[in-house]
Amino acid sequence: DSSQPSRCPTSVNHLALPPSSCLPQQVFCLKMSESRPDDSNNRKRLASYVGRRITPSNDSNAEENEVLNFEYFGLIPRGPPNLADFLEVWSVDVHPNTGGINKKQHHTDLYDCSNLIVRRGQPFQITITFNRAYDAGKDKLWIEFLIGRYPDITKGTYIPIYIQEQLERGKWGAKVESTQNNVLRLSILSPPHCIIGRFRMYVAVMTPYGIRRSARDKETDIYVLFNPWCEEDTVYLHNAAEKEEYVLNDIGRVYQGTFTEVTSRAWIFGQFERDILDSCIYILDRAGMPLQTRGCPIKVCRATSAVINSKDEGGVLVGCWDGQYSDGVAPTAWNSSVEILLQYYQTRLPVCYGQCWVFAAVFNTVLRCLGIPARVVTNFSSAHDNNANLTTDIILDENGKKDIHLTRDSIWNYHCWNECWMSRYDLPPGYDGWQVVDATPQETSEGMFRCGPASVNAIKHGQVCFPHDAPFIYAEVNSDVVYWNREKDGSLTKGDVKTKEVGKLVVTKEVGSDGKKDITDQYKYQEGSQEDKMAQDSAIHYGIKKEQAVTGVAMDGAIDMHVPEKVLVGTNFEVGIELKNNSGEKRSMTVHLSGSVVFYTGVPKIQIKDKTIKVTVEPHEAYQKQVKIKSKDYEEHLVEQAILHFLISGHVDETGQTLAIQKAVTLQIPTLNLRVEDPVEYGREVTIIIEFTNPLRTPLKEVVLRVDGLGTLKPKLKLFSIVPENSTLTTKEWFVPWKRGPRKVIASLDCQALRQVVGELELNVI
Repeated sequence: DSSQPSRCPTSVNHLALPPSSCLPQQVFCLKMSESRPDDSNNRKRLASYVGRRITPSNDSNAEENEVLNFEYFGLIPRGPPNLADFLEVWSVDVHPNTGGINKKQHHTDLYDCSNLIVRRGQPFQITITFNRAYDAGKDKLWIEFLIGRYPDITKGTYIPIYIQEQLERGKWGAKVESTQNNVLRLSILSPPHCIIGRFRMYVAVMTPYGIRRSARDKETDIYVLFNPWCEEDTVYLHNAAEKEEYVLNDIGRVYQGTFTEVTSRAWIFGQFERDILDSCIYILDRAGMPLQTRGCPIKVCRATSAVINSKDEGGVLVGCWDGQYSDGVAPTAWNSSVEILLQYYQTRLPVCYGQCWVFAAVFNTVLRCLGIPARVVTNFSSAHDNNANLTTDIILDENGKKDIHLTRDSIWNYHCWNECWMSRYDLPPGYDGWQVVDATPQETSEGMFRCGPASVNAIKHGQVCFPHDAPFIYAEVNSDVVYWNREKDGSLTKGDVKTKEVGKLVVTKEVGSDGKKDITDQYKYQEGSQEDKMAQDSAIHYGIKKEQAVTGVAMDGAIDMHVPEKVLVGTNFEVGIELKNNSGEKRSMTVHLSGSVVFYTGVPKIQIKDKTIKVTVEPHEAYQKQVKIKSKDYEEHLVEQAILHFLISGHVDETGQTLAIQKAVTLQIPTLNLRVEDPVEYGREVTIIIEFTNPLRTPLKEVVLRVDGLGTLKPKLKLFSIVPENSTLTTKEWFVPWKRGPRKVIASLDCQALRQVVGELELNVI
């Protein structure tokens, strides 16, 4: 309805967008703090650098300075000097071809880029053709690398590379590999700590009159990346299979659901696709990151985590969790980072919308593209503790029901973040390796929505004093759930402390397969062990607050809840309640069952069940009751991922003991069925058949089918006005594969009534 205001800060009608980016259900978001083209008269004047520094901050890889083809010594003569006896550069070949000598050795042959891409700390070769043969005793020449608008030799943004007899590891240098007639081949070595980004290259020749340079040529621009294959690089990763997975694999898996019913979906990272590398460098520019700091993976990861979300810098993705996505793309509909990053790069505007796994998947693409080993990690039962005090506080009113107005903390069914591999030279020994970084905008860190990098080993040992944001991450996997009873006068009394409700399972994708790997033991010791207690004591020593268990109250009552597994969306099911009396006396118990449709963050959308049970339980006996949940109660209210949450809370009348337990049910959503009927051959058209059956008793309206992995940068989109109740939708897609080997096609189906419908197809192109 055009009369309704858009939830995106800027309506698509206000933007001058290229036709190629106008896809159905896609619009672009603009931060309110950013200026629009029509408000130039009201725009505030930017703060000047004059008086603070000699030149502006050098924080843009895209900008460049003018470099003279001939730089005179002293005064410029009236006529051109006689340079006939001096070298003149005819051409420069950096051997950028995919099958050339450089890209294979540097593991960059997968990048779809016509320029040379190298990894730092490793030599590469260039060939220079002159007007005559090079004479080492007579000619003096060097190679110049420049980055940014204000290159400075002291900042590492202007690098003169001189020819020497032998290359010296750890330093820039050039060595003659061969000379033949007027052709000179050089081997160039970069240090393992140099700046990463796109460098401009010139060949400089000394003459008595000045410096003669080759002409500006964008085809000789060279990208320099982090190097996990170089032992001296801080991102060095020893294991070859892990390098293949965490740097070179462009398809992965994201894990969702609950710790008892883990689900997964395929994701195309696409770090080697055309323009993705430029998109990643633009993200560093958008962060305002000084070029001279871009050699440090710690700073690169921290700066990037702030720009993947749009909260501070007008970054890549707008976070949205309310279930209303009509002015953008639902987070569950994305299958690939490529579409998101290219849209952001082309429009310079935030993309709508993302949630934690989308932030993590896009962040993973950026890190791998820049050469930093990275993986997506899922923490099940993840505490969102607003003050990182190691407690997730749930407030119960005087009747024992959850007070949704006073309960501010929440337990996410799961939360996705990233781990990146690096040495932490800023920390004591023992904290290298995997580091947590999180781009989902949850809480601010030093005034910005960013998180990490924080050492996983430091989190495991409770060393939350080390940077960055270790207390928050420690609480996400170690928080206790504390139930508070609110009295009528507003005071709170501690009712119960649950120590095993958070950080139930931490997983990531296995190396070399689609299986899931349990890495919980990398984040925490076994609950209740001596090592676990020592880690908690360490965290408390560094300022994290922890609530002690309730004392002075007889804890002879027990409560349990039984929820079924693999409940298909649209079906009825039952929730079992069990109350136990472990004492030698009768116990009167009052409990409340609250069932809600919730977002995966644990935030309730609407209550669908409210039942109070009052019962007297005989000594050493148990009371059981089944409560029926009907599909008609939840179907019309479902949000993405179709999660229902049940909380049973109450008390024992005689002792005042608080009884509380909570569990989630992730309803099973039918998948898309993808198949091909004929062998998939290189260069021949392939037909993919896609089928889906609507499981609901109501029709699905305005359905969008999105198919990625068909060899195009943008997905194939199909719109269906209606899919009738309990009917099957069948459609076809065609594409021609131009790469041999394994590949994945991933599809998603999205509409307001049903989200998170996905499917995938593994192909082997022969």
